Amino acid sequence: MTAPSNARTADLSRFLKFAGIGVIGFGVDAGVLQAAISFFAASPYSARVASYLAAATTTWWLNRNLTFRESLHVQPARQWARFLVVNLTGGIVNYATFAVLVATVPLVTLHPVLGVAAGSLAGLIFNFLLSKKFAFVS
Repeated sequence: MTAPSNARTADLSRFLKFAGIGVIGFGVDAGVLQAAISFFAASPYSARVASYLAAATTTWWLNRNLTFRESLHVQPARQWARFLVVNLTGGIVNYATFAVLVATVPLVTLHPVLGVAAGSLAGLIFNFLLSKKFAFVS
């Protein structure tokens, strides 16, 4: 196997870990959101802030320790802050993709879940690439 093939395989492996951790993050996000609303009578908006921070912190920690282990020497608070900014940016890409597709593609207008899927994929790819380049630099 050549070096470029090894690099592509490593990137694919990292991407799949990152995506799997994103699924865990979704579970944390949804769970904290529901708990804050149900048990603490929080508004959905304030609950969402707490759930986002809980999910982002969980996914940062898991990605730091599983996906991007070579960056463990980086100061955690600085890395966590970069990760939050990168992933918030990915969230904007996610929403923008959704909004553009709903506004311009009749099929997506009829079935907005298609826009959610496209936005999620765009955000995932964006978050992975920026996390790799900015949040988890060695």
